[in-house]
Amino acid sequence: MPAQAYAGKECVCQFRRGICDQTCVRDMLDTPVYIACLRLSGRRCLVVGGGEIGLEKVEGLLACGGQVTLIAPEADQELARLAGEGSIAWERRAYAGPSDLEGVFIVIAATDDTDVNIGIYEDAERRAMLVNVVDVPPLCNFILPAIVRQGSMAIAISTQGASPALAKRMKREIADQFGPAYAELAVILNEVRGWAKGTLPTYNDRRGFFEDIINGDPDPVELIREGRSDEVRELIEAAKRRHAEALGASA
Repeated sequence: MPAQAYAGKECVCQFRRGICDQTCVRDMLDTPVYIACLRLSGRRCLVVGGGEIGLEKVEGLLACGGQVTLIAPEADQELARLAGEGSIAWERRAYAGPSDLEGVFIVIAATDDTDVNIGIYEDAERRAMLVNVVDVPPLCNFILPAIVRQGSMAIAISTQGASPALAKRMKREIADQFGPAYAELAVILNEVRGWAKGTLPTYNDRRGFFEDIINGDPDPVELIREGRSDEVRELIEAAKRRHAEALGASA
């Protein structure tokens, strides 16, 4: 149950019930979500709300290369610093309506004003654009999972809004299990993708090649953890020879 949606509290969703009766979240966990990774580099991203949560969302967008605009009459000191150095654009005013969404790819609302949040959601929905109202899943057409990042590797964890605390615990445990060695292996495997695409003619051939390396003995992850990355590259070269020879033999 989202923190801002429970029976007896003032309604914060688009149904405008006055007092929450949980209508908006009743079937929330029965709706599967489509997991995707967005490329934000160079895209216009809007955050409305200049508090601590707004800062968190701005930092997440900047980390992925988003071109961020903040709309807020007042802003957290760190947000003001980001604006001062030119990392974000800060429009020091309240949200003005649909015109603020012109040319925007994604909008995140982080205000404490229910009417503003609902208005942002409805304006964005009419434009069929991505919108997230923080901590109010019914006012979102996408949700933000907890993310584990190791280099170029990212793992997303979502409870569909049921328990952010559980997602955070899972994030800690997954970060411990899938550490830097996996990120380094991803980089090494990426180096050989061109060879695989140019040499192995089918998807199944390429899948078999990479699975042979990843699931082989010795374990490439353990080798990297032991500082033996060169041996991983040797394993890859051996796999290239095996698969090329097998391909030649079947020709």
